[in-house]
Amino acid sequence: MHPVLSTVLKRLGLGIITLFVVSAIIFSSIAMLPGDFGQAVLGQAATEETVAAFRRELGLDQPAVLRYFDWVAAVLQGDLGTSFSGRASSGVDRSRDVADLVAPRLWNTLFLAGVTAVIAVPLALFLGLTAALYRNSVYDRVVNAATLTTIATPEFFVAYILILLFASLWAVFPSLANVDADMALGERLYRVALPALTLTLVIVAHMMRMTRAAIINLMASPYIQMARLKGASQSEVILKHALPNAWAPIATVIAFNLAYLVVGVVVVEVVFVYPGIGQLMVDAVTTRDIPVVQACALIFAATYVILNLIADIIGIVTNPRLLHPR
Repeated sequence: MHPVLSTVLKRLGLGIITLFVVSAIIFSSIAMLPGDFGQAVLGQAATEETVAAFRRELGLDQPAVLRYFDWVAAVLQGDLGTSFSGRASSGVDRSRDVADLVAPRLWNTLFLAGVTAVIAVPLALFLGLTAALYRNSVYDRVVNAATLTTIATPEFFVAYILILLFASLWAVFPSLANVDADMALGERLYRVALPALTLTLVIVAHMMRMTRAAIINLMASPYIQMARLKGASQSEVILKHALPNAWAPIATVIAFNLAYLVVGVVVVEVVFVYPGIGQLMVDAVTTRDIPVVQACALIFAATYVILNLIADIIGIVTNPRLLHPR
């Protein structure tokens, strides 16, 4: 078997094992939360018999191990369970499937992440390459100082500063990113402008600095010195010789930051009241809607693992030692 295929299959197997471990951690962490979920959903006025019947209906009276394997089996079949919300009043079951709740919110989060990535990734690569090209210049120092400032500033503070500047002092964009499925693309882009700008400022700094570091690290390699001795210009050295060999670490950094766009978007969604999966998870935690919390946490974990697998595969495929084994 080719070394590239063998390594990719090993990474895929490790990713699947990681997902199972993470799912066990998610389930056990939620199961160990204090309080009675049935009592929390039905309210303090519910009788013990009603709470017991409710727990029995949801299977909460079963051992945690059995509930975990039932949940994993259902997830593997595409069933994320049924939301607890809507079960508590007047004996009428208004609950919904978790998948129906999660799907539109996940699409909103992916849309916001996609808009941010389209802006942030090319900008970060450009800043990283030019900072490495003009290393130790005024431009390099300014870019590094700006990115360090952004990294050191909490994202919620960045969000509030942008709201103050562009929604209060200058009413350019709305402060609340309330979107819906029927909204036109232009209107949707206008409403997500401030959340996307907040996330762009946060992740561009990380990607730019890692891109710059990867290029500078390769500049000390012997083949780079040979290219310089042959008369190649600084830009040719970086673009034709250093950059192709820096794709693996750069891809890893991009994957980490794209995973952050989906996994770490919770704070930004809450600040701008954006109807994404992060906001849904916060609401579900508040109402003790355990199936929704488990589904959101599992989606976050799966996104993080999958994007890191993609980064690993890109690094493997672009490794000349694996592509051309001796």
